[in-house]
Amino acid sequence: MDVVIGIDTGTTATKGVAAGPDGTIRALASVHYPLSVPGAGRAELDALALRDAAVKALIEVATACRQNGDRVTGIGLSGFLHGLVPMDADGAPLGPLVTWADGRAGEQSRHIAADGRGRRLQARTGTPVHPMSPLAKLAWWRENDPERLRATPRWGGVKELVVAALAEGPYAVDLSIASGTGLYDIHQRRWDPEALELAGVRAGQLAEVLPTTTRLRLRPGIARAAGIDPSTPLIIGAADGPLANLGVGATPAGVAAVSLGTSGALRTVVDRPTGDEAGRLFCYALTEDRWVIGGAVNNAGSVVRWAGQSFAAGFERPGAEGEDADERDAALLMEAQGAPAGSDGLLCLPYLLGERAPWWRPGLRGAYLGLRREHGRAHLVRSAVEGVCQQLALVRDSFTASGNEVTEVRATGGAVASELWVGVLAAALNLPVTIPDTPEGTALGACLLARHALGELPDLDEAAALVPVGEPTVPDAADAELYARLRPLIEKSALAVLDVVTELDALAPQPLLTTEKAVRS
Repeated sequence: MDVVIGIDTGTTATKGVAAGPDGTIRALASVHYPLSVPGAGRAELDALALRDAAVKALIEVATACRQNGDRVTGIGLSGFLHGLVPMDADGAPLGPLVTWADGRAGEQSRHIAADGRGRRLQARTGTPVHPMSPLAKLAWWRENDPERLRATPRWGGVKELVVAALAEGPYAVDLSIASGTGLYDIHQRRWDPEALELAGVRAGQLAEVLPTTTRLRLRPGIARAAGIDPSTPLIIGAADGPLANLGVGATPAGVAAVSLGTSGALRTVVDRPTGDEAGRLFCYALTEDRWVIGGAVNNAGSVVRWAGQSFAAGFERPGAEGEDADERDAALLMEAQGAPAGSDGLLCLPYLLGERAPWWRPGLRGAYLGLRREHGRAHLVRSAVEGVCQQLALVRDSFTASGNEVTEVRATGGAVASELWVGVLAAALNLPVTIPDTPEGTALGACLLARHALGELPDLDEAAALVPVGEPTVPDAADAELYARLRPLIEKSALAVLDVVTELDALAPQPLLTTEKAVRS
């Protein structure tokens, strides 16, 4: 069978997927690496390990294809957004890659966001001003090590790193990744002069921006190692979020994709770059004429993992000695199903790692409100799940306010294995939720975009027919009504406690930062 390979570089692993013309997965490979937390609020990856993982994943999945008797006709690339790494003139890394989760640029992002400047930048670049963005990260370098900032030949992210490793040709990045830097004007299609000035970099230090369907030349040595014809097109591809929509078939109007992993996101596809006047939604490219708007939340499955570490020390079910963290969390979620919707009046603000959408306030902290003696562990865990799903519902409300209605949701990620997560999500969004039958939506999205670039999938909306889904989970009407009544209290409570947690951080910064470091690790 003719297959296309998708290589997806994530924050914990690089995955390779080979898919046939009907979307069937023919081969899989995965190369893992650790996240480094060298200090409070920091989150880095070994850039050399990232680069090598992309090569290894390609070789492994191509080898499996050859063993299956399949022929590789194309390769597509996916990479996570908002990374930043210094590079030499040839694209080799000169230090670690700083990930989206790194929060050291908080002061710089607050400064840039002052006086309405942040809203204007977001309207032009599609990226909220936040510590996650390369704009804020570079501004941090400008203040803390300006000489190295100026002297470094290249600055880029994960896609530039992988492209330099796999492809011949110019130092390049795709439009999708560029649209998530906070440095690129998505309307004028150029690096934004004001953003460059704030970041302290020159356009020449950044990559050439190419359409996501651009064909690149695979390095001959990589092709030989993988056993692939060196003329096989390498499609530069897009960012992981937009490709996840494509990979789960959430490209038609009204269909949104939800990712529920360690963090979460809600995204839908539109036909042109779309600014959000309220500053709540991002806008990133999928192709030149298909764009993804949405919002990411910092806290999702990580909140239940924290609850397991905090509320279930020594927690064991009968016959479950030695169960690992995933099994423990699953047991907690089963227990939490015994608590009623609304958790008997317990409200969780799940901001263990600050928060992104829809407010983009890294200084937010978590809290339980309404806690009474009658509340037990099941209430605490269920309330945490409800808090995350309500946050995603606030993002959906921002869609509605911007004129983009959603009628169906396709959900992926580790959390969707839980009946509680899916049921609460459906009720919070008050929408049917379906689970795509695909193990690697983002990597499959890279395969599908590559097929589109090769002329084999002219209409991206046809991808929806290639992704089988299960029966939808329909929202419980009473639960949906209750969550709608509770949702205004989430925003009211979150903003009300912001001043309090700001003072707490000032009074006792070390304990708070130490806790954050433990959660990240």
